[in-house]
Amino acid sequence: MEGQTPGSRGLPEKPHPATAAATLSSMGAVFILMKSALGAGLLNFPWAFSKAGGVVPAFLVELVSLVFLISGLVILGYAAAVSGQATYQAVVRGLCGPAIGKLCEACFLLNLLMISVAFLRVIGDQLEKLCDSLLSGSPPAPQPWYADQRFTLPLLSVLVILPLSAPREIAFQKYTSILGTLAACYLALVITVQYYLWPQGLVRESHPSLSPASWTSVFSVFPTYLLRCHEAAVSIYCSMSKRSLSHWALVCVLSLLACCLIYSLTGVYGFLTFGTEVSADVLMSYPGNDMVIIVARVLFAVSIVTVYPIVLFLGRSVMQDFWRRSCLGGWGPSALADPSGLWVRMPLTVLWVTVTLAMALFMPDLSEIVSIIGGISSFFIFIFPGEAPAFQAFCPFVLPCSSLCCLEVWGVVSVLVGTFIFGQSTAAAVWEMF
Repeated sequence: MEGQTPGSRGLPEKPHPATAAATLSSMGAVFILMKSALGAGLLNFPWAFSKAGGVVPAFLVELVSLVFLISGLVILGYAAAVSGQATYQAVVRGLCGPAIGKLCEACFLLNLLMISVAFLRVIGDQLEKLCDSLLSGSPPAPQPWYADQRFTLPLLSVLVILPLSAPREIAFQKYTSILGTLAACYLALVITVQYYLWPQGLVRESHPSLSPASWTSVFSVFPTYLLRCHEAAVSIYCSMSKRSLSHWALVCVLSLLACCLIYSLTGVYGFLTFGTEVSADVLMSYPGNDMVIIVARVLFAVSIVTVYPIVLFLGRSVMQDFWRRSCLGGWGPSALADPSGLWVRMPLTVLWVTVTLAMALFMPDLSEIVSIIGGISSFFIFIFPGEAPAFQAFCPFVLPCSSLCCLEVWGVVSVLVGTFIFGQSTAAAVWEMF
């Protein structure tokens, strides 16, 4: 598989990839993949356990999703090796054709844009709640101007987020991913320890509900269990110094098992502590003046700050591909022909941060929109990876017939499951809007 050449029969011609030399170590790939999955959904996991009807149904849903998550990641690595492409959207375009490729680019860009906006909203909310906890006094006082997220969020974006998003390669994010992963681990550890210590002032439900309200409530939280790291899978795989399918599968398994452990600890002990009364933001269920919770809030904001540059890198790659095609078509000066160069990369980075920051600050309520866009993630976890193995039926020289049949069947199952989850979650979100 790794021996495919650009001129292999039946495969699209390999373009010039935008990535430089592959220098990412296996451990670095594990941390970047983990950090991509450890997003804002970590705070929602106890609430998702409550909606699913308890620990047992939630674990069953989590195990089912884990099978599809790992298989989707492995398939994406395989598809990247076969097609010789360096980005997710280029792999889809190469294997599924230009029409599906354009659809993928549109969905990919919109999905990443809304994820970035949601991350900034989460960071802003955490900063605001942190300021409220630190500045709260006996007589309630008006919030000072420097504690407003309309000041703190742009300041953080300029001083921290923009510099972290500037590097050319995704391999740089391995350093911040280690910090972000440790911050997420602290949150899981705090929720676990708080359950056993039961500090003063903590009110929790003694007998939480152990059955779902309906089967639709279980499926409604299924997107919460889909760890959204597939968008970064191809870029991470192509940046690795050791690229083989077996090695990539090991990286995927280790990353997702570690993520599932962190998510499960947060979900189980957050749900057992508060039961059906748990907030969608589990930290809001704890006393706001507890210093341990304040530190957890700070570190969670740090965790989200470290994952935003990864999302920006992926969104920027779509715009860079469009820029590259435009320059190859004869448009624009030759000095700007390289989209990964400083004079193109930095304006695109500033544009992405500016647009997402403006949307996060001035759009009144994005919860319903983000819920609808969240359904699009099923395309990148189920449908597009499912189309990749189905395509291999037209390439019998790549795999033996038995393996091709298995890939075809699994591709069909992935597409069907992804279509169902997309339809169900999107319909539920639209229903909530009205």
